Amino acid sequence: MRIDVFTIFPEMLRAPLRESLLGKARERGLVRLEVHDIRDWAKGRHRVVDDAPFGGGPGMVMKPEPVFEAVLEVLGYPFEELERMKSEVRVVLTTPRGRRLDQPLLDELAAEERVAIICGRYEGVDERVLEHLCTDAVSIGDYVLSGGEAAALVLIEGMVRLVPGVVGNRESIRDESFRGGTLEYPQYTRPADYRGLKVPEVLLSGNHAEIEEWRRREAERTTLRFRPDLLGR
Repeated sequence: MRIDVFTIFPEMLRAPLRESLLGKARERGLVRLEVHDIRDWAKGRHRVVDDAPFGGGPGMVMKPEPVFEAVLEVLGYPFEELERMKSEVRVVLTTPRGRRLDQPLLDELAAEERVAIICGRYEGVDERVLEHLCTDAVSIGDYVLSGGEAAALVLIEGMVRLVPGVVGNRESIRDESFRGGTLEYPQYTRPADYRGLKVPEVLLSGNHAEIEEWRRREAERTTLRFRPDLLGR
Protein backbone atom coordinates (compact mmCIF):
# COMPACT_ATOMS: atom_id res chain seq x y z
CA MET A 1 0.00 0.00 0.00
CA ARG A 2 1.18 3.54 -0.75
CA ILE A 3 -0.11 6.69 0.93
CA ASP A 4 0.83 10.19 -0.26
CA VAL A 5 0.02 13.16 1.98
CA PHE A 6 -0.13 16.73 0.67
CA THR A 7 0.24 19.54 3.21
CA ILE A 8 1.76 22.99 3.73
CA PHE A 9 3.17 21.84 7.08
CA PRO A 10 5.05 18.61 6.29
CA GLU A 11 6.99 18.53 9.55
CA MET A 12 3.75 18.08 11.47
CA LEU A 13 3.53 14.64 9.86
CA ARG A 14 7.05 13.38 9.26
CA ALA A 15 8.04 12.73 12.87
CA PRO A 16 4.86 10.84 13.89
CA LEU A 17 5.07 8.70 10.76
CA ARG A 18 8.47 7.42 11.89
CA GLU A 19 7.16 6.10 15.21
CA SER A 20 5.47 2.96 16.56
CA LEU A 21 3.58 0.66 14.17
CA LEU A 22 3.72 3.23 11.36
CA GLY A 23 7.50 3.43 11.48
CA LYS A 24 7.88 -0.34 11.68
CA ALA A 25 5.48 -0.86 8.77
CA ARG A 26 7.57 1.53 6.66
CA GLU A 27 10.84 -0.13 7.65
CA ARG A 28 9.50 -3.56 6.74
CA GLY A 29 8.20 -2.35 3.39
CA LEU A 30 4.58 -3.17 4.21
CA VAL A 31 3.48 0.37 3.40
CA ARG A 32 5.04 3.35 1.65
CA LEU A 33 4.26 6.73 3.21
CA GLU A 34 5.34 9.95 1.50
CA VAL A 35 4.74 13.53 2.65
CA HIS A 36 4.74 16.32 0.07
CA ASP A 37 4.94 20.07 0.67
CA ILE A 38 2.30 21.78 -1.47
CA ARG A 39 4.41 24.96 -1.41
CA ASP A 40 6.89 23.22 -3.73
CA TRP A 41 4.30 23.64 -6.48
CA ALA A 42 3.34 27.23 -5.65
CA LYS A 43 4.33 30.00 -8.04
CA GLY A 44 6.45 33.06 -7.26
CA ARG A 45 9.29 33.84 -4.89
CA HIS A 46 7.05 33.67 -1.82
CA ARG A 47 5.36 30.39 -2.82
CA VAL A 48 1.90 31.68 -1.90
CA VAL A 49 -0.72 28.95 -1.47
CA ASP A 50 -3.71 31.00 -0.28
CA ASP A 51 -5.80 33.97 -1.35
CA ALA A 52 -8.87 35.96 -0.29
CA PRO A 53 -12.24 34.34 -1.08
CA PHE A 54 -14.34 35.62 -3.95
CA GLY A 55 -17.42 37.37 -2.62
CA GLY A 56 -15.63 38.51 0.52
CA GLY A 57 -15.60 37.04 3.97
CA PRO A 58 -13.09 36.37 6.73
CA GLY A 59 -9.87 34.41 6.37
CA MET A 60 -8.07 32.96 3.37
CA VAL A 61 -8.70 30.01 1.06
CA MET A 62 -6.17 27.53 -0.31
CA LYS A 63 -5.59 28.14 -4.01
CA PRO A 64 -6.41 25.36 -6.48
CA GLU A 65 -3.31 25.53 -8.71
CA PRO A 66 -0.61 24.24 -6.32
CA VAL A 67 -2.91 21.53 -4.97
CA PHE A 68 -3.88 20.24 -8.41
CA GLU A 69 -0.31 20.37 -9.71
CA ALA A 70 1.16 18.66 -6.65
CA VAL A 71 -1.31 15.77 -6.70
CA LEU A 72 -1.22 15.26 -10.46
CA GLU A 73 2.57 15.27 -10.64
CA VAL A 74 3.12 12.94 -7.68
CA LEU A 75 0.41 10.51 -8.76
CA GLY A 76 1.61 10.68 -12.37
CA TYR A 77 -1.48 11.81 -14.29
CA PRO A 78 -2.02 14.71 -16.73
CA PHE A 79 -4.83 17.15 -16.03
CA GLU A 80 -6.78 15.72 -18.98
CA GLU A 81 -6.95 12.33 -17.21
CA LEU A 82 -8.46 13.41 -13.91
CA GLU A 83 -11.32 10.94 -14.17
CA ARG A 84 -8.98 8.02 -14.88
CA MET A 85 -6.86 9.03 -11.91
CA LYS A 86 -9.89 9.06 -9.63
CA SER A 87 -10.89 5.62 -10.84
CA GLU A 88 -7.46 4.26 -9.89
CA VAL A 89 -6.49 6.23 -6.77
CA ARG A 90 -8.56 7.30 -3.76
CA VAL A 91 -7.92 11.02 -3.26
CA VAL A 92 -9.17 12.17 0.14
CA LEU A 93 -9.65 15.74 1.35
CA THR A 94 -9.73 16.19 5.13
CA THR A 95 -12.53 18.66 5.87
CA PRO A 96 -15.28 19.17 8.49
CA ARG A 97 -17.71 19.02 5.55
CA GLY A 98 -16.82 15.42 4.77
CA ARG A 99 -18.23 12.02 5.64
CA ARG A 100 -17.60 11.20 9.28
CA LEU A 101 -14.81 8.67 9.62
CA ASP A 102 -15.82 5.24 10.90
CA GLN A 103 -14.45 1.70 10.88
CA PRO A 104 -16.22 0.63 7.65
CA LEU A 105 -14.63 3.57 5.81
CA LEU A 106 -11.20 2.68 7.20
CA ASP A 107 -11.71 -0.92 6.07
CA GLU A 108 -12.63 0.36 2.62
CA LEU A 109 -9.62 2.68 2.31
CA ALA A 110 -7.19 0.10 3.71
CA ALA A 111 -8.13 -2.25 0.88
CA GLU A 112 -6.87 0.27 -1.72
CA GLU A 113 -3.43 -0.03 -3.29
CA ARG A 114 -2.91 3.72 -3.25
CA VAL A 115 -4.46 6.57 -1.28
CA ALA A 116 -3.69 10.30 -1.44
CA ILE A 117 -4.65 12.65 1.40
CA ILE A 118 -4.92 16.42 0.99
CA CYS A 119 -4.75 18.39 4.24
CA GLY A 120 -7.00 21.42 4.28
CA ARG A 121 -5.99 24.71 5.95
CA TYR A 122 -7.20 28.26 6.55
CA GLU A 123 -10.92 28.81 5.90
CA GLY A 124 -10.91 25.87 3.53
CA VAL A 125 -9.78 24.74 0.09
CA ASP A 126 -11.01 26.05 -3.27
CA GLU A 127 -14.14 24.03 -4.07
CA ARG A 128 -12.72 22.91 -7.41
CA VAL A 129 -10.25 20.71 -5.53
CA LEU A 130 -13.08 18.78 -3.90
CA GLU A 131 -15.30 18.68 -6.97
CA HIS A 132 -12.74 17.71 -9.60
CA LEU A 133 -9.61 16.34 -7.91
CA CYS A 134 -10.93 14.32 -4.95
CA THR A 135 -12.89 11.10 -4.67
CA ASP A 136 -13.69 11.51 -0.96
CA ALA A 137 -14.13 14.18 1.70
CA VAL A 138 -13.57 12.88 5.24
CA SER A 139 -14.12 14.41 8.68
CA ILE A 140 -12.83 12.82 11.88
CA GLY A 141 -15.57 14.39 13.99
CA ASP A 142 -18.09 17.14 14.46
CA TYR A 143 -15.59 19.83 15.42
CA VAL A 144 -13.11 22.14 13.68
CA LEU A 145 -9.30 21.98 13.77
CA SER A 146 -6.79 24.54 12.49
CA GLY A 147 -5.85 22.17 9.68
CA GLY A 148 -6.14 18.66 8.31
CA GLU A 149 -2.77 17.28 9.43
CA ALA A 150 -4.07 15.75 12.67
CA ALA A 151 -6.99 14.27 10.74
CA ALA A 152 -4.57 12.83 8.18
CA LEU A 153 -2.62 11.11 10.96
CA VAL A 154 -5.82 9.58 12.30
CA LEU A 155 -6.69 8.31 8.82
CA ILE A 156 -3.21 6.87 8.25
CA GLU A 157 -3.05 5.18 11.65
CA GLY A 158 -6.49 3.64 11.09
CA MET A 159 -5.64 2.38 7.61
CA VAL A 160 -2.10 1.11 8.10
CA ARG A 161 -2.87 -1.07 11.10
CA LEU A 162 -5.31 -2.99 8.88
CA VAL A 163 -2.64 -3.81 6.29
CA PRO A 164 -1.76 -7.52 6.58
CA GLY A 165 1.43 -8.03 8.57
CA VAL A 166 1.40 -4.68 10.37
CA VAL A 167 -0.38 -5.91 13.52
CA GLY A 168 1.22 -9.13 14.71
CA ASN A 169 -1.95 -10.79 16.02
CA ARG A 170 -4.84 -10.40 13.58
CA GLU A 171 -7.24 -11.69 16.23
CA SER A 172 -6.75 -8.46 18.17
CA ILE A 173 -8.21 -6.54 15.22
CA ARG A 174 -11.19 -8.87 14.92
CA ASP A 175 -12.31 -8.26 18.52
CA GLU A 176 -11.87 -4.47 18.61
CA SER A 177 -14.46 -1.81 19.29
CA PHE A 178 -16.95 -1.16 16.46
CA ARG A 179 -16.63 -4.74 15.18
CA GLY A 180 -19.98 -6.44 15.54
CA GLY A 181 -21.81 -3.29 16.58
CA THR A 182 -20.42 -2.86 20.11
CA LEU A 183 -17.44 -1.39 21.90
CA GLU A 184 -14.72 -3.75 23.03
CA TYR A 185 -15.06 -5.58 26.35
CA PRO A 186 -12.92 -4.46 29.37
CA GLN A 187 -9.33 -5.70 29.55
CA TYR A 188 -7.24 -6.61 32.61
CA THR A 189 -3.70 -7.80 33.28
CA ARG A 190 -1.38 -8.58 36.22
CA PRO A 191 -1.53 -8.11 39.14
CA ALA A 192 -4.87 -9.76 39.79
CA ASP A 193 -5.23 -7.72 42.99
CA TYR A 194 -3.91 -4.17 43.12
CA ARG A 195 -4.54 -2.53 46.51
CA GLY A 196 -7.83 -4.34 46.80
CA LEU A 197 -8.89 -3.58 43.21
CA LYS A 198 -9.48 -7.06 41.86
CA VAL A 199 -9.79 -8.58 38.41
CA PRO A 200 -13.19 -10.29 37.82
CA GLU A 201 -12.95 -13.89 38.99
CA VAL A 202 -14.31 -15.30 35.75
CA LEU A 203 -11.17 -14.14 33.89
CA LEU A 204 -9.03 -16.20 36.27
CA SER A 205 -11.21 -19.31 36.04
CA GLY A 206 -9.74 -20.80 32.87
CA ASN A 207 -13.29 -21.56 31.66
CA HIS A 208 -13.15 -20.22 28.09
CA ALA A 209 -16.89 -20.54 27.44
CA GLU A 210 -17.72 -18.50 30.54
CA ILE A 211 -15.04 -15.94 29.66
CA GLU A 212 -16.46 -15.50 26.17
CA GLU A 213 -19.97 -15.05 27.56
CA TRP A 214 -18.69 -12.53 30.14
CA ARG A 215 -16.91 -10.58 27.41
CA ARG A 216 -20.05 -10.52 25.26
CA ARG A 217 -22.16 -9.20 28.13
CA GLU A 218 -19.56 -6.65 29.17
CA ALA A 219 -19.19 -5.39 25.59
CA GLU A 220 -22.93 -4.76 25.50
CA ARG A 221 -22.91 -3.14 28.95
CA THR A 222 -19.96 -0.88 28.04
CA THR A 223 -21.63 0.13 24.79
CA LEU A 224 -24.88 0.91 26.58
CA ARG A 225 -22.98 3.08 29.07
CA PHE A 226 -20.74 5.03 26.69
CA ARG A 227 -22.23 4.74 23.19
CA PRO A 228 -25.89 3.68 23.34
CA ASP A 229 -26.33 5.08 19.83
CA LEU A 230 -24.37 2.12 18.48
CA LEU A 231 -26.91 -0.36 19.81
CA GLY A 232 -29.66 1.38 17.89
CA ARG A 233 -28.00 0.94 14.50
